[in-house]
Amino acid sequence: MQLSELRGSPQHADRAFRWLATGAAGVVLVVLALIAITMTDRARPVLERMGLGFFTETTWSVPTGTFGALGFIYGTLYTAVIAIALAVPVSFGVALFVTQAAPRWLRRPLVYTIDLLAVVPSVVFGLWGLLVMGPALGLHGSYATAGIILAIMITPIITSLSREVIETTPTTDKEAALALGATRWEMISAAVWPHSRAGLVGAVMLGLGRAMGETIAATLVIGNTVHVTANPLAPGYSMPTVIANEFGEAEPLHKSALIALAVTLFLITIAVNLVASWIVQRQARRSAGR
Repeated sequence: MQLSELRGSPQHADRAFRWLATGAAGVVLVVLALIAITMTDRARPVLERMGLGFFTETTWSVPTGTFGALGFIYGTLYTAVIAIALAVPVSFGVALFVTQAAPRWLRRPLVYTIDLLAVVPSVVFGLWGLLVMGPALGLHGSYATAGIILAIMITPIITSLSREVIETTPTTDKEAALALGATRWEMISAAVWPHSRAGLVGAVMLGLGRAMGETIAATLVIGNTVHVTANPLAPGYSMPTVIANEFGEAEPLHKSALIALAVTLFLITIAVNLVASWIVQRQARRSAGR
C-alpha cells in the first residue's frame, strides 16, 4: 500500500477541515444570536414602558417603576476611559522595556510576573482598593478609585498582548534601522511601532472591553451612587455593579430593567469590538501597502 493511500485524499482532508472550521464559527454566531434574542425579549417590558427614556434619563426608582440607565452607562464608560488612560502608557512602556531594553536575565521573571498578575481574581483587586489603596490616597468610593483599580487589572492583559505583538517585529527590520545609525528610540519609532500598531490597537480594545465588563472590583470601590459628573472624585455607578447589587431581589419589571442594562452593555461591547476590528484591519492594510 502506498503512503498516499494511507494518508487519504488531501482534498478530502481540506474539505473536512473547512467544514469543521465553518461549523465552529457558525456555533459562535448562533450562540451570540441566541443570547441577543433571549436577553432582548426579557428586556422588552421595561423598554416598552420607558421607551427611549430608558437610555436618556438618570432617575432609577424601583418603587415608582422609573428606570433610567443614563447614569449607569455614563459610569461604565467614564471608569473605563480613566482605566485606559492610566493603563495604556504603562502597558506599552513595560512591553517595550521587556522586549527592547531589559537584560536577558531580567526578561523572563518580568514576563512571569506580568502573566501572574493577569490571572489574579478581580475580588482581590477590589478588596485591596477598598481597604488599602482608597484610604491611603484619600479616595473613598469614586470614579477615580474604580478607574485606578480597573487600570491595575487591565495593565497585565494589555502588556502581555502588546509584548507578544512587538516580538513579531522582524529582527532584520530592527537591525537595518540600527545599522543606518538610528538610536534605540528611533528604531522603535521607525520599525517596531509601524509593524505592531494594528496589534497594539487590538490589545487596547481588549483591555477596554474588560474594563467595561468588570463587576466585583468596581462594585467594591465605585461608591454605588448615580451621578453624571465629570468630577472623578464623585461616587458613581456602572451597569455591571447595579446588576450584581440588585438582581437577586428584583421584581419582574425591575429584573427586566436590569436585563436591559445587560443588553446595553452587550451592544456597547460588540460596538467596541467592531471598531477595534475595523481599526486593526485598516492599520494592517496601511502596513501592507508600504
